[in-house]
Amino acid sequence: MTMHFKEEDYSRLLENFMVNMTDVIYFKDLESRFIKINEACAHKHGWESPEFAVGKTDFDVFSPEHAQKALAQERRIIATGEPRITAEEKETWPDGRITWVSSTKLPLRDQEGRIIGTFGMSRDITLKKEADLRARKYAEQIKAITAGLEDDVRMAGQLQKGFFSSSYPEFKNSGRQPIEFLHRFILNRQVTGDYCAFFQVSETEAGIFLCDISGVGIRAALGTALIRGIIQDLSSCSGQPGKFLHRMNELLLPLLEVNGELLGASACYMVIDLKTGRVKLANAGHAMPVHFRQEYSASWFSEDQSVIGPVLAIESDVHYHEVERVIEPGDSIIAFTDGLYTLKNSMDDTYGCKRLLDSAHSWAGEPLADVFDGLKDDALAFSGTKKFTDDVCLVGFTLNQLLT
Repeated sequence: MTMHFKEEDYSRLLENFMVNMTDVIYFKDLESRFIKINEACAHKHGWESPEFAVGKTDFDVFSPEHAQKALAQERRIIATGEPRITAEEKETWPDGRITWVSSTKLPLRDQEGRIIGTFGMSRDITLKKEADLRARKYAEQIKAITAGLEDDVRMAGQLQKGFFSSSYPEFKNSGRQPIEFLHRFILNRQVTGDYCAFFQVSETEAGIFLCDISGVGIRAALGTALIRGIIQDLSSCSGQPGKFLHRMNELLLPLLEVNGELLGASACYMVIDLKTGRVKLANAGHAMPVHFRQEYSASWFSEDQSVIGPVLAIESDVHYHEVERVIEPGDSIIAFTDGLYTLKNSMDDTYGCKRLLDSAHSWAGEPLADVFDGLKDDALAFSGTKKFTDDVCLVGFTLNQLLT
């Protein structure tokens, strides 16, 4: 059924729309004077009724700056006939208040299509805009804080690199050096919880220490700084790996507890006597080093898992077992942190110590640097990635000849 509307019907429809619409609606003449507004507009400006607005302009309600800007927009619409659709506007009031609206303004035309003014509708978006501005402000603050933290972390990383081992013990012997040392860090963070140290225990002995602080970031890095300081106070027992780790555990225990949370550290300490080839080792929850027999094979330094004691700084009064092995000239020993064997492939399979030992077998007899490269490359090839998920530290030595 076709409905036929008279002119008064359309007028009544417009009045219903104006009265019930909660958004602000207004009509203006060519001089930007109000000729009609709805109840919502009257309420917004504090007028008793919509009729009160007739003849007024934005200069009667807003600050001069905002009124002048609105006038310029309306003159442009009148001159060009081009509407301004859903534009975000900032309203400033004489008392200093600021509100925000999403505003649409269009040219008002008569029956012949001539522009006789403007009309528009505005929706208050003040709460949303203020929330957006707060979010932007917080984002900028977080960005500034993050940038500051990143600078701090970079500086901490540079400072930490300063106390990593940069030289190795030297021993007098006829001909070449009796022992070759090597270490390598593969880091994916600015700072690390991995740490190693090489030091001369006596005229014929060298100590090699490796540890991995649990956790990541600055806390773990601070743990390595504590360990480095403690090592310097353990010279009296540096020739006895078990006693060395026992004493380190005693000193670390009260230092690595933060708000009731323990920050443990796995560690491995070896002492090699270059006169006899005897290597003594104590292990605190760390992976066992690999012994490379010249160019023939690779095996764990010890197959006995019971000799591996608890990680440092978790239990008090822990005594660490010592295990010994005599190595021959041409043999090498390599230790590593768990980042080398805990990475996974796309099937979520872990590389693991067995695959690592298989890789070590294939690199037996190669120079230390090549062994390091081979172990790294084999692990990454298994994972199918180009980067470890955890920091990796490798330390090792090759016995070239016995001291005479």
